Amino acid sequence: MAGRLDGRLALVTGASRGIGYQCALAFAREGAHVIALARTVGGLEELDDEIRAAGGEAATLVPVDVTDFDAIDRLGATIDQRWGRLDVFVGNAGLLGGLSPLGHYEPKNFQRVFDVNVTANWRFIRALDPLLRASPAARAMFISSGSAHSCKAFWGPYAASKAALEALARVYAAESASTSIRSIIIDPAVARTAMRALAMPGEDPETLPHPSKVAEALVPLAAADGNVRNGEIYSIAAKAWLKPQRPA
Repeated sequence: MAGRLDGRLALVTGASRGIGYQCALAFAREGAHVIALARTVGGLEELDDEIRAAGGEAATLVPVDVTDFDAIDRLGATIDQRWGRLDVFVGNAGLLGGLSPLGHYEPKNFQRVFDVNVTANWRFIRALDPLLRASPAARAMFISSGSAHSCKAFWGPYAASKAALEALARVYAAESASTSIRSIIIDPAVARTAMRALAMPGEDPETLPHPSKVAEALVPLAAADGNVRNGEIYSIAAKAWLKPQRPA
């Protein structure tokens, strides 16, 4: 299957459902070979079946929890041995962690949110940086949230972790500015996902955009000739690049 991502190698985390699933599917439909990572084996197998049914190349399935940091290191070594490069990384796996006053969170739950949303992405950067540098047009795409800026009550760990993720992505952008890597932040806005349902249980999901709409917007950004802005935020809702606020 040839398309805008023909020949590209893409790793997508949280690929068993929601935005990650749709992103992996859209990339494969556009010709990429997808390395799909998630905890849920069944969801990964369903993804692979749908990719094959659409005429795409069978995905490489990696059933791993992103907090298994040693497994991330092993994955980096495996990708190096098999392909010697990585063209696209989509850090999509995320955890809400419940909604509660800051003082009510159990320390282990607070830590788990940061492990999934921040530390795992740092470990992926650490493991994948040499592979991304080997690509002539690498993309490191980090899925953030408007919560990183709105800082609403009861969203403490999630909001703080997404703010930290954005800082991580911007630092990586600065450090890799002279390379082929472009590190970008994605604000997917509202989408019909399981996480959204947990956060807003009274909301009718049919009124929300399907996560495939987010995936469609990411395809041109993942292309080798995609027009991307290093270290900036791409707003799916606004269809525009937003420069992060900097001190005067």
